[in-house]
Amino acid sequence: MRRVLIVSPHFPPANAPDAQRVRMSLPYFAENDWEPVVLAVNAGHVAAPQDPWLARTVPSNVTVVRVDALPASVTRWLGLGNLAYRAWFSLQSAGDRLLSEQHFDLVYFSTTQFVATALGRRWLRRFGVPFVVDIQDPWRTDYYERPGAPRPPGGWKYRFARWQATRLEEKSWRDAAGFVSVSEDYLAQLRLRYPWFLARPAAVIPFGAPEEDFALVRQHRELVPAFVREPGAVHLVSVGVVGPIMRTALELLFAGVRNLQTLDPSAASRLRLHFIGTSYAPAGRAEPSVLPIARACGVKGVHEETGRVGYFTAISTLLASDAVLILGSDDPAYNPSKIANCYLAAKPTLALTPTGSALDRMVRELDFATLATWPAPDGVSSVTEFLRQLFQPIPAAPPPTRQDALFATTHTARARTRQQCALFDQALAGPR
Repeated sequence: MRRVLIVSPHFPPANAPDAQRVRMSLPYFAENDWEPVVLAVNAGHVAAPQDPWLARTVPSNVTVVRVDALPASVTRWLGLGNLAYRAWFSLQSAGDRLLSEQHFDLVYFSTTQFVATALGRRWLRRFGVPFVVDIQDPWRTDYYERPGAPRPPGGWKYRFARWQATRLEEKSWRDAAGFVSVSEDYLAQLRLRYPWFLARPAAVIPFGAPEEDFALVRQHRELVPAFVREPGAVHLVSVGVVGPIMRTALELLFAGVRNLQTLDPSAASRLRLHFIGTSYAPAGRAEPSVLPIARACGVKGVHEETGRVGYFTAISTLLASDAVLILGSDDPAYNPSKIANCYLAAKPTLALTPTGSALDRMVRELDFATLATWPAPDGVSSVTEFLRQLFQPIPAAPPPTRQDALFATTHTARARTRQQCALFDQALAGPR
């Protein structure tokens, strides 16, 4: 059995989106002839909410090596709150020790803390162990430099991060043996940017569907949703961060709500829109991103909770909803990891996204949601019709168009892990 060292600085019980692929894959590596060892940062040193339920799902036979990080309260004064900076030397030291004392066939970086991926080049040269990079978000992006794009968040921190990505991305990744990405668009950008990228094995592997997680939530009633039901109300729920690049999706949604207010005021008065966990900012520092747009559009019945909720609370929230909302991004490459969870919730689902985007393609493939796209002229009417249907009797069974057979064979956590391991095999077979 081959061995893979998985570098995942965020790891349960820390509740961070970029740890979910690794967590959901761990039970299935062995059946694909791979033994995983995880290198992570101690949860107490991670500036992310803690969810003890996540730790329960990590197989007991998987070795997890944890390292410390410099306190964020200290490094933040230098503008270095990024976990990869704070834990750089600890991750380097622990990786050096593991790779020198034990045999590993591969190193797998699965994180959005991209600076940490620069360690792959060091370990390849010192220990001869190839590495694969998981691209869950783009490291280097020109989105905010495109015409009509909103002002980038973060001020000088954004400018520094962009400068750093421009200098480090190619240097860190040129020697990688392979790449995994949640979006074909991210790979296409790298092919255009670097001629050498064409020769690297690469696979588009979105996050898998955590069927076991949904079963756990259904078994534990203490995992309550993040909203309170109102008698007679219909609750439409969005769980996840809502950034400036989702403004178009929100404006399209609220235009459809305004139509409903005109066509059926009684139904509109019973509609409740919940946006849960809309900000990554620490408690007390987050600012609403949805409510200002709702007010500007003249839409009521909107509830926003900026603070992030536990992963299993998020699943409970989806299951308790009457319908699920997926907000797309102005960046067509955006392919949210929560698609699989929304599919498993088996609720009426509305997805708002640019035509031809990665999200658009995924929803059409699985055929489980109503699509409202732009710049299509019927986007607003699609939203309004979806909302009107919520006040009609809802069938007990999921819509017959759902691609459940396709989902079971290619989109589950087990299937996605098999795809990752196939890419690992391909990376090892390539030239050094």
